[in-house]
Amino acid sequence: MSLIENLHKIKNEAKAEYESACSGIFNSTMQSPCASGNGLLVKGDNLKWMKHMAESGYSGKISLIYIDPPFFSKSKYDTVIKLDSDKIKNVPPIRLYAYNDTWEKGMEGYLRMLCARFYMMRELLADDGCFLVHLDWHISHYVKVILDDIFGEKNFVNEIVWNYKSGGTSKRHFAKKHDTILFYSKTNKYYFKQQYEKSYNREFKPYRFKGVKEYKDDVGWYTMVNMKDVWKIDMVGRTSAERTGYATQKPEALIERIVESCCREGDICADFFGGSGTLAAVCHRMGRRWISCDSGGPAFAAASKRLINSGADFVALEQQGDKQDKVKCSVDVHLEVSPAALSDKSILDVALVSYNTDVKRISLLADSEKTVRRVIEKDSLCLIDYWSVDFDFDGRTHKPQLIMLSGKNKQYECRKIGGSFNKISIQVADVFGNNIFLAEDVDSDKED
Repeated sequence: MSLIENLHKIKNEAKAEYESACSGIFNSTMQSPCASGNGLLVKGDNLKWMKHMAESGYSGKISLIYIDPPFFSKSKYDTVIKLDSDKIKNVPPIRLYAYNDTWEKGMEGYLRMLCARFYMMRELLADDGCFLVHLDWHISHYVKVILDDIFGEKNFVNEIVWNYKSGGTSKRHFAKKHDTILFYSKTNKYYFKQQYEKSYNREFKPYRFKGVKEYKDDVGWYTMVNMKDVWKIDMVGRTSAERTGYATQKPEALIERIVESCCREGDICADFFGGSGTLAAVCHRMGRRWISCDSGGPAFAAASKRLINSGADFVALEQQGDKQDKVKCSVDVHLEVSPAALSDKSILDVALVSYNTDVKRISLLADSEKTVRRVIEKDSLCLIDYWSVDFDFDGRTHKPQLIMLSGKNKQYECRKIGGSFNKISIQVADVFGNNIFLAEDVDSDKED
């Protein structure tokens, strides 16, 4: 039986999965210093998280859902990690598997996965909300048929074509240089803010039509028209400041246009295939509340560092009882308390001494394993992406007062002056997406 004949069966099985979905248990693991509830960064299964949201009162509350799921490309994607070591010269880039876009049950399994999540997203979407799914030529035609059924043909708004320069070419076909973004609403009351763009006059000369405003720039004369559904936006360049190294990262300019058009300031936006956190970063900058979820360690790590670096206020949550094997990591920490001179206060010094991780459990490409082992032996601390300290740990959620990021000004020591110190927590995130939390009783004689 052909795939088109199986679509009805796929949809029914996906609907049954949606209706029987169980909520996951998600606990907060970190809260940014200025967390005000504007952002939620979630690591875990997106179906379980969405069910958790629905049970927590989010049904019909999300104004914009944009997702950038795997494209059914049948490829494996990797993240490139560049280490900056003071002790090892010219460390080769490390390549880490980010995610597999391969499916055991082929296209049917892929479509069933997406379809079940589409039902859940429709439940969460507000009546005036907008839903956009980002795909390419591999699967977008089948997904549109499914979305026409779930959201209704009358609620199809646009097929947006994102045209870019990058990408592969072939002598056997025209260069494939675009992605497709399918735009649906839940009702005909959806919010939309019209955008405008330049339309250059023929031969770039003025028309001088009565009642038509014309403008001139370095190229020539133009008018302003309603923005078309073909967008020419460059991909994230290799030297771009926004580049995280995460596979399939999308440019902020693309997401900015969607956010500006499809929701208002203060609205809730969500990306349930969050990747490196592009939607979250854009929403933070544009005054929207946001929710970003992904199950992958590299994605969660890239998004966490990106959002911390941008000053975003958010709470990080992780799914409990996750069946994924966690990589065993360890960090040696030195704590020392000393009296402050000419004061009744104390000084707490915290220093990271070394770091280790189980290399065999990390999804490294073959050539990178040897490099990582050498780094662990010679300069293990350079594997730390960022670390933070909560000097008043409440025993539940890590709320860092100090966050140290990797880079040119990286540091592995910090100091705090205070009246007294009881329990502190230290969080260390490595470049592979692994997180480790240590709770230390400062006044005890317990070894680090």
